[in-house]
Amino acid sequence: MKVYVDKDACIGCGVCEGICPDVFRMNDEGKAETIVPETEDSCAQDAADSCPTQAIKVE
Repeated sequence: MKVYVDKDACIGCGVCEGICPDVFRMNDEGKAETIVPETEDSCAQDAADSCPTQAIKVE
């Protein structure tokens, strides 16, 4: 799966990092970013589903 974070939509709540720390982290600007652009880890979809602003896209 390819994983993207829309930094304009991200509010920096940190839910994604809490759910899937092997795929997401918070950057110096307080926004989420992907550590790996592609993963088979199912927690990436869980993070996308839990994002309050739908800033995470999984394809």
